[in-house]
Amino acid sequence: MKEFKVGIIGATGMVGQRFAALLAEHPWFKVTLLAASPRSKGKTYRDAVGGRWALTTPMPETLADMVCLDATADMEEIAKSVDFVFCAVDMPKAQIKELETAYAKLECPVVSNNSAHRNTADVPMIIPELNPQHSDVIPAQRQRLGTKRGFVAVKSNCSLQSYVPALFPLHDEFGVVDVLVCTYQAISGAGKTFDTWAEMNDNVIPFIGGEEEKSELEPLKIWGNVKNGEIVSANAPRFTAQCIRVPVSDGHLAAVFARFKKKPSKEQILECWKSFSAIPQEANLPSAPKQFLHYFEEDNMPQTKLQRDLEGGMAVSVGRLREDTQYDYKFICLSHNTLRGAAGGAVLMAELLAYQGYLEPVSVA
Repeated sequence: MKEFKVGIIGATGMVGQRFAALLAEHPWFKVTLLAASPRSKGKTYRDAVGGRWALTTPMPETLADMVCLDATADMEEIAKSVDFVFCAVDMPKAQIKELETAYAKLECPVVSNNSAHRNTADVPMIIPELNPQHSDVIPAQRQRLGTKRGFVAVKSNCSLQSYVPALFPLHDEFGVVDVLVCTYQAISGAGKTFDTWAEMNDNVIPFIGGEEEKSELEPLKIWGNVKNGEIVSANAPRFTAQCIRVPVSDGHLAAVFARFKKKPSKEQILECWKSFSAIPQEANLPSAPKQFLHYFEEDNMPQTKLQRDLEGGMAVSVGRLREDTQYDYKFICLSHNTLRGAAGGAVLMAELLAYQGYLEPVSVA
C-alpha cells in the first residue's frame, strides 16, 4: 500500500490525541498536518495541548513540535496539503456538518469521528467488519457534492460498537427481532478524565444526552442497504436502550438481551462468534484485530479493566451468554470506546476505504 499524507482536524481533544498516538507509526498513513481551534494556531502541538494530554502513553515526539493550523480559517491550505483528513472536532453539530462538507467540496476526503453526518443518507457509517459495502454510496455522494475525490465517511456511536458486532452475525443466521441493551459508559466517552470531572468520582449518572436515541437508530443504518444512491435503514431488529455513565476511565460495557425469529442453541451462537471474520481480517488491514469477537467462559468476564485493551483495543469481548426468562438470550459485551469505538475504528475504516480504492494518494505540495 502507498503512503498517504494525512491531517488530524481537532487534534488537541481527547479523540484527536488518540488519532495522534495511533498514527505516529502507522505503516500507511503519515501525519503531516495538525489543526484545531483558532487558539491553537501557530503553537506547537505540545504547547497547544499543554497539560491536557489525556492518554497514559506520551505524546509522540514526531508530532510534538508540529505547528498547528486553524481547522476553519486554514481550510484551503489544509485541503491542498494532505490526501485526506481525520476529523474529531468539538463544535456544535451544524457547524461540524458544514465544516466536513466544506472539506469534501475542496476535494479532501473526510474520515470523521463526529456524529453530524451519521443521518445523512449518502454518507456511509461504517464498522469495517459489518457493513463494508456501504462505501458503495460514495459515488452518489460525490455526484451530489460535485466532487471527484472529496466525500465524508463516518464511524458510528462508540457505545454500540461494543454490542452490535456480537449481534450482527446472529442476525444473519437466526434473525434478531428485539434487543434491549443497557450500556455502562466510561468518562472518556465525554472527553473527560477523573482529574477534569470530579463529579464522576464515586458516582453513577443515569443519563447521557442523545446516547439512547443513537443506540436505537444507528444500528438500523448499519443493517441497511444501499439503494438509489442512499443508505436505506433496516426495519429490524427493534432496539431499546438505557445509557449510563459510570466511574471508569476507558471502556464501554453493555448488558444485552436478544429475541430471535429462530432461537439458536448456545453452541450455535458461540460458533457464530468464534468463526466471524470479514474483510479487515482477510485483507490483514494494519489496525484489524486477528480475532474480532472473543468469548470468555468465566462468569466474571469480561471486565473493563482487564479486557478493554484486547488486541490493541480493537477487539470486542463477550461473556455470560445464557438463556433468559423473557428474551431468548442475554450476554455481556465490552469494547474500548476511544480505540475501537472512536479513533481506532476511524483509522480502520480509512484502511478499508484505501483498500477498496476510495482513498488514493495524490501529488500534494
